[in-house]
Amino acid sequence: MTHAEKNTHSSGAAALRPLDGITVISLEHAIAAPFCTRQLADMGARVIKIERPQVGDFARGYDARVHGLSSHFVWTNRSKESLTLDLKNTSAQEVLERLLGCADVLVQNLAPGAAARLGLSFEALQARYPRLIVCDISGYGEGGPYQYKKAYDLLIQSESGFLSVTGSADEPAKAGCSISDIAAGMYAYSSILSALLLRGRTGCGSHLDVTMLESMVEWMGFPMYYAFDGAAAPQRSGAAHATIYPYGPFPVGDGSQIMLGLQNEREWVAFCQKVLARPELAQDARFSSNPARVEHRDALRVLIMEVFGALSRDQVLARLDDAQIANASVNTMGDVWNHPQLAARERWREVDSPAGPLPALIPPATNSAFAARMDGVPALGEHSEAILRELGYSDGDVARLAQEGVI
Repeated sequence: MTHAEKNTHSSGAAALRPLDGITVISLEHAIAAPFCTRQLADMGARVIKIERPQVGDFARGYDARVHGLSSHFVWTNRSKESLTLDLKNTSAQEVLERLLGCADVLVQNLAPGAAARLGLSFEALQARYPRLIVCDISGYGEGGPYQYKKAYDLLIQSESGFLSVTGSADEPAKAGCSISDIAAGMYAYSSILSALLLRGRTGCGSHLDVTMLESMVEWMGFPMYYAFDGAAAPQRSGAAHATIYPYGPFPVGDGSQIMLGLQNEREWVAFCQKVLARPELAQDARFSSNPARVEHRDALRVLIMEVFGALSRDQVLARLDDAQIANASVNTMGDVWNHPQLAARERWREVDSPAGPLPALIPPATNSAFAARMDGVPALGEHSEAILRELGYSDGDVARLAQEGVI
């Protein structure tokens, strides 16, 4: 029995998922809200994604790297239904009312104030839909001087202080993925799960106000406390750890890089003996403690590189494993697609898309009781007609709405 089979053996792939029967309506674009709702869809929720007719979620046009599809869109939008709807049209408001009447959750990350202008604030909806959970995702949140300020991922990385501690000594650097969006999306996801549990006890919906800034500031807790009460912040140190050494990337003789991390003095002694084959360095006063090694990191780096420069990546990693020193390869995206651990654990599945089958990673935190939902990436408006008919619209009504540009 494979690892994947073990994870679903007790109940089978058709087992009840935790969010089966939950309907989510999402007015979403870009990354934060779509990333949140994709997690909900993974757990079985029906996610109806409302998009602008002819245009759709603007993330559809970010690039065309996946057989003509956008890499961002493919990543964050599988297992959803796409309904095109011009929300400024009066007829669209009726469609939305019908949708909300059978929905459990409304998620939106429209421009600041846009949802309220459409009559979709929690206050406006609560009386008509008392069980509805409304999740607003924004850059800075309601109230305060930044309420209407535009917020994109890189801007929030900057505003939250992330850039001040990331990069080299000479220049800050952004993260290589949309971490501000991901942070807000994951807090929205977990908050919605909490709100669903609360509704199960009280019978009432609630309002969730999730901001990218506050999500990122929470993640900045270590450097903020490190710089508490006016103390100096951690220094930017590239891919190396700012306060522990040696901990970071090192070049090796075959032209590649490896990553290693020492955590304590026992590991330092083993590193000197088994990796560097220089046991006397363990007694060198310059390197006798982590603060001393950080202070003399340049001298220690030279000594390490002298040894590593004569070895291949596999030889260095073997020595580190033998010494029980934490290590990793500095992988490219191609390396990750072909990662042996992911392959051995059978973590890839195929999902449908308008461009044909695509590989997708099984969601982390596999549950033994059910298999995550992994349906296709929707084409723009792919489900519009089916959803409208489900809401009671006739074929003639659907044709009229299409002709009027409502869908």
